[in-house]
Amino acid sequence: MKQLILGGVRSGKSQLAEQAAKDSGLAVTYIATALSADAEMQQRIDKHCQRRPDDWAVLEAPYALAACLQQHAASECCLLVDCLTSWLTNLLCADDEQQFEQELSALLDVLPTLPGQIIFVSNETSMGVVPMGELTRRFCDEAGLLHQAIAQRCDKVVLSIAGLPQILKDES
Repeated sequence: MKQLILGGVRSGKSQLAEQAAKDSGLAVTYIATALSADAEMQQRIDKHCQRRPDDWAVLEAPYALAACLQQHAASECCLLVDCLTSWLTNLLCADDEQQFEQELSALLDVLPTLPGQIIFVSNETSMGVVPMGELTRRFCDEAGLLHQAIAQRCDKVVLSIAGLPQILKDES
């Protein structure tokens, strides 16, 4: 089963994903995509680390997410990817259009072939005002397109609002 959990900042999406991973009854591998560029981001990462059970394996995949998923997906494993928008940010800020296109294509191509349970967490960013900066507008556009493509490939899609899961799709 593949699942996408969307939500705004502090909407409870990560906690919902972590609970779904625990409830799977499978061995869990947490795939972190964030890069720690400043003290505030490191504090956010630390909070996530403190919440996770000690028996979860942790991998970092700030760029090559598809390769990481392909290497670690297994029928007896639950992979929790937190989060797609951090991964997208890393690729956009790398300012390498070829790498961006390759990594995005690789993820969308490999996702349907992967065994086991995979849970993606991502920030829903496009529910407000159109941003003023070019890079921010591109990020919102790319995030929206990525979410649509991932949602098509997932069995379940949830939108978290105020910590409450709103089921958008459930084909499980």
